[in-house]
Amino acid sequence: MTTTTADTAQALNTGLPTQSIDSGRVAALVTQLLIELGEDPTRAGLTDTPNRVAAWWQAFLSPDKSAVATCFPESQLSGQLVIVGGMSVWSLCEHHMLPMNLQVTAGYVPDGEVVGLSKFGRIAQHFAGRLQVQERFTQQFAEHLTGLIGREDVAVAVRGLHLCMSMRGVRMEEARTTTVHTGGRFASDPVLTQQFLTLAAVQQHTA
Repeated sequence: MTTTTADTAQALNTGLPTQSIDSGRVAALVTQLLIELGEDPTRAGLTDTPNRVAAWWQAFLSPDKSAVATCFPESQLSGQLVIVGGMSVWSLCEHHMLPMNLQVTAGYVPDGEVVGLSKFGRIAQHFAGRLQVQERFTQQFAEHLTGLIGREDVAVAVRGLHLCMSMRGVRMEEARTTTVHTGGRFASDPVLTQQFLTLAAVQQHTA
């Protein structure tokens, strides 16, 4: 399985806004929202709030072009389990537009090359930087990693804290959601899968 730079860019941009954000328009909408909520947007504490909110949305929804990962040749490697954990990213639930914190652990089995470690976090940040659901985020991360290594021998575990569940609705502050994707050898080899899940659980509970 071979991916091109264009393929990678297209995959990374899936789910992002199709046009640039008009920060001035967003600031005006935030001003109107403050008024509708009974606030005075001209008072001291709120005078620059609309602009700050607009600037945050612009930054949050801007794709990180450095997320394209690099692979390095390692011809002597085969069958080794590589796990990258401790990745904590913030995203926004698309159902309520409230934050969710995602603890991400990814694993793969290299065969002749390895993925640059620093890029795992950048890829996680990229797919988190949009209106999202945890299940889709997990799938997107796994599919992107699959494309990078050219095989389906990848696993991704995500443990999420959702403010839409902890601060509204049922208000269960301790509730967490876990999603897991396993492909290739991870789906067919129970020992390998258990190794990944055990190490992922340790990393996510100690993060």
